[in-house]
Amino acid sequence: MLSIKNFLGIILTLIFFSTIQFDAKSQTLEYDIVIYGGTSAGIASAIQSSRMGKSVLVVEPSSRIGGLTTGGLGQTDIGNKQAIGGISREFYQNIKKYYDNPANWKWQTSSDYRDGGQTRTAEGEDAMWTFEPSTALKVYEEMMAPEKIDVVYKQQINRENGVKKQGQKIVEIEMESGEKYRGKMFIDATYEGDLMATAGVTYTYGRESNKEYGETLNGVQANDIGMTLKRTISLNSHHHNFIDGVDPYVVKGDPSSGLLPFIVEGGPGIDGHGDKGIQAYCFRMTLTDHPENRIPFKKPDGYNELEYELLFRNYEAADGPIEEMYSYGDPLVPWINSKMPNRKTDTNNQKGFSTDFIGQNWDYPEASYKERENIIERHRRYQQGLMWTLAYHPRIPEKVRNVVSKWGTCKDEYEREDGWQQQLYIREARRMISDYVMTQHNCEGLEVAEDPISLAAYGMDSHQVQRYVDANGYVQNEGNVEAHGFSPYPISYRSIIPKKGECNNLLVPVCVSSTHIAFGSIRMEPVFMILGQSAATAAALAIENGADVHSLDYNILKTRLLKDKQILAHEPK
Repeated sequence: MLSIKNFLGIILTLIFFSTIQFDAKSQTLEYDIVIYGGTSAGIASAIQSSRMGKSVLVVEPSSRIGGLTTGGLGQTDIGNKQAIGGISREFYQNIKKYYDNPANWKWQTSSDYRDGGQTRTAEGEDAMWTFEPSTALKVYEEMMAPEKIDVVYKQQINRENGVKKQGQKIVEIEMESGEKYRGKMFIDATYEGDLMATAGVTYTYGRESNKEYGETLNGVQANDIGMTLKRTISLNSHHHNFIDGVDPYVVKGDPSSGLLPFIVEGGPGIDGHGDKGIQAYCFRMTLTDHPENRIPFKKPDGYNELEYELLFRNYEAADGPIEEMYSYGDPLVPWINSKMPNRKTDTNNQKGFSTDFIGQNWDYPEASYKERENIIERHRRYQQGLMWTLAYHPRIPEKVRNVVSKWGTCKDEYEREDGWQQQLYIREARRMISDYVMTQHNCEGLEVAEDPISLAAYGMDSHQVQRYVDANGYVQNEGNVEAHGFSPYPISYRSIIPKKGECNNLLVPVCVSSTHIAFGSIRMEPVFMILGQSAATAAALAIENGADVHSLDYNILKTRLLKDKQILAHEPK
């Protein structure tokens, strides 16, 4: 029988452990460097921070690290591989090592894999640039394992008052859960820039007018520009648009019946003028045609056939055989279905009506967490409905249905039972405005940053922003820009730190200070990794030298970046 003495002892013990648990949860954790966002940039930042001997914490709002690199973007957009160095290149080298192991080829053999008609790596290549999302996650975890990196998941910053500053210095950030993290330096590695915004740093979103920075490819882009200042080839409105003559009204030819879903009222705006439009988002689908690993496309709850009427009409407007609908890309299916290892894909938007949910993300940058969740889920339902429609709807040509229905999501990639990822492709959200703004002139080499911390090499690329009715009464998409033809160019250190006087211990390697069109070139995952490593290097050196991010001697930073095999200048081979 339990004595009163023993009973009281148990009660006191329970009270003691409850108190310890409460105190442990409420205590504020302290680190040299606190990274908000476990994207590719955040992971590279963490690895570099650890290698430089600094205590480091990664705060990831979701339950999965790696951002888009582990969330579907397995077809690496680079532009020029010579521009990729440091931890970024190390990651792709580790991808190659992973696939060099025959045991990691479950659904096909290594020799059977072709990417765009090429073998998986060119002769003499030291890295591999295509991969499964699950492989990217494993490689990141293996790279982090020997480092001293703390990671917390499912923690979102309190965007109302979650940043505590003393003067220009952040001393602590607080999550919505009440958890608090103190640091000497902070890095915002999110796609949204929530830490940056909450810290009171100047930022923007949407498109600037061409006049603001003397550009030619910013603002509304309803017409083909043809060439940019440096004769860079620009495709603009020609690609990813509708067949001529697609009617925009619910009842064909009857404006009084109203517009079909997702078409804006009025025109697109004046060419070259700015707006708050955001280039379209989508899920970079990981699909497979292997019967044992495939989850067939399913019609989502709340499916609305009218939302896909423009898709039907686009096929019906074809003049001639369906195989001749388009002069570029897949002649049948509106997608880029890039092959990844193990009979999987990285499937992306292409043509006028595709995976991009055009015009339905404009509110995302400033939206609340709940509103963002709704936007993400709405994108998922739209894309699920699109894939089911292409695979099974009787108004879709049989040749198309026969192709698409062979595919489905993968059983072995993501946490969700339906095979869809949680990471939406946030192509662009907020962008910081610092003392140095990267512009089209930087991309074209007309202006060169004197304090490089990375190279960018991809073309200036923007997806469509809105869908409207043109002067002829037909539907058109607006916002697409594809401007290529320039060499790798340097990104300024000043573009990843706030304006002087705003915050002196924050670095922003993803939402960099740039215009909409320049960000369209910078916004590539390998570049984000490079910028993340450079940001962590600057943070660690600032701590070691008793400096802030503005007073840090750039020559000290440059020396360390080069020591760590970062590439800061383009030397054609």
